[in-house]
Amino acid sequence: MPDMPSTAIQNIRYDPSRRVLSVWFVPTGDRYDYVGVGPETYIGFKTASSKGKFFNKFVRDRFRYHLVKHGRRH
Repeated sequence: MPDMPSTAIQNIRYDPSRRVLSVWFVPTGDRYDYVGVGPETYIGFKTASSKGKFFNKFVRDRFRYHLVKHGRRH
């Protein structure tokens, strides 16, 4: 699991065989899967100093996605 010092992104995982990027969001813990994501995008996301800024610039509105799991709601 990558180190996730972010106020927006709780966790990310990548399945290279399916090219699916899974993203868990703060504070809900909801998980969304983004389809058709290349490994270079995942590597950039994993190493970005600001996960939220990277997500907004390179992932959001660029890939199809769907809600996989609702996290805890406070």
